Amino acid sequence: MKHTVSIVKEKLEQRLLKKLDYSKDSSDDEVKELIDNLFLQEESLRVYTVEQRQELKQHIFHALRRLDFLQTLLEDESITEIMINGPGSLFVEKEGRIKQLTEYSVSGEKFLHIIQKMVSDCNRSVNEASPIVDARLKDGSRVNVVLAPVAINGPIVTIRRFPQNAITMEQMAAWNSISREAAEELKLLVRAGYNIFISGGTGSGKTTFLNALSGFIPSEERIITIEDSAELQLQGIPNLVRMETRNENVEGCKAISIRDLIRASLRMRPDRIIVGEVRGEEAVDMMTAFNTGHDGSMSTGHANSASDMLIRLQTMILMGMDLPMEAIKQQIASAIDIIIHLGRMRDKSRKVLEIVEVDEYVNGEIRLHTLYRFEEDGKGKGEKVIGRLEKKGVIKHDAKLKAAGFAL
Repeated sequence: MKHTVSIVKEKLEQRLLKKLDYSKDSSDDEVKELIDNLFLQEESLRVYTVEQRQELKQHIFHALRRLDFLQTLLEDESITEIMINGPGSLFVEKEGRIKQLTEYSVSGEKFLHIIQKMVSDCNRSVNEASPIVDARLKDGSRVNVVLAPVAINGPIVTIRRFPQNAITMEQMAAWNSISREAAEELKLLVRAGYNIFISGGTGSGKTTFLNALSGFIPSEERIITIEDSAELQLQGIPNLVRMETRNENVEGCKAISIRDLIRASLRMRPDRIIVGEVRGEEAVDMMTAFNTGHDGSMSTGHANSASDMLIRLQTMILMGMDLPMEAIKQQIASAIDIIIHLGRMRDKSRKVLEIVEVDEYVNGEIRLHTLYRFEEDGKGKGEKVIGRLEKKGVIKHDAKLKAAGFAL
C-alpha cells in the first residue's frame, strides 16, 4: 500500500508542478487550493479514505513547499535525531532508541534537491568542492550534511532536534537528571559569576544543560552567545546578542570562525560570554575571555570525564598557540571555576555524573575538588539505572559567592 501511495504522490506532484505559475511567488494557501482542486478532479483517489487523502495532501504539500518526507519527521516532537545514510537508509532516534524506518523512499536526485533546499534556506552551500556543511533549520534543529566524494554510500544527512520549549533545571531535577540540592547550588554559582564548563560525550545533553543553566543568569546582564550553528535557547535575557560562524563561499565571502567572533565580542561590552562548544584552537580565545573579567562565562566540550576535559583543553590551546605547558595549565586553572560532567546511561537517560571545582595549580598539575558525584546503588533491574547525585565536598573558593552576598 505504501509503495502504491508513493507512486500516486509522485504522479500528482508532477501534475501540480505543471499547474504552478512560476511567474509569481505563490503563497502556501494558493498551493493548498491547487492541491484541493486536483483531488476533486482525480477520480482514482476516491478509493482512499478521508484520512488517507488528507495524509496524501499533506505529503504533496511538503514535497512542493517544505522538505518533503523530512518535514513529516521534523514535525514529530518524539523524534530527537534523524539519520539518513543515503537515499534508501533512514534511521530515527525516539525516546533514546534508534530504529530504522522503511516506509519512506526517495530517489537520489530528489534527495539531493531536498538537501540543497535545506542548506540554501540556511544561507549555506554544499557541493563536490565543499562537501561538508553544518547548518541550522528555522526550528533550531542542527543539520550536518556530507556529500560525495567524501560520503561513499550516498549523501549523508544528520539532524539533531531540540525541544521547542527550553527544558528548565526544575524539569531536569524532576527527571532525576540532577539532584535539587545540586541544582540550587549551581543557581548560586551562576548568579555569583563562576566560570562554568560543561563536558560530556555525544548526545549527553550538553547544549540542553547549558540552556537550563543560563536560566539562572540575572536578566539585567548583557550576554553574548557564540556558536558554530545557533542552537542555544536562552530565555528571559532582553540584552542578548547571538552570533554564528560563517563558512567561506563561492561568492567570495571569507570564513568567520569562533575565534573571530570571540575577539569581536570582547569589544561589545559583554557581562558574560557563552561559547556553544569549543573543539579546537578557539580554546585560546575562550580562555582569554574567561580570564579578562567576564565572570560567569560558560562553554561546553566533548570529553569522557572532568579530568579528561582539562587534558583536551590543553591540547586545543596548543593547536592555537605555542605556549609552555606550565603556562597553559596555569591559564586553565585560573579561567575555569567549575566543571560539570554529563553522561548518557545504559538505559538512555542523561544525568549529571560529576560536578568538580577547579582547585589550584600545584607542582605541574591542576587539582580538582569533587563537589558532587553520581553513585549507582545497584538496585536497577536490567538496563535500568538507579542512583543519586551525592554531595562529596563543599566549595573551597567562595570569594565570588561572598562578594555576591550568597552563602551555601
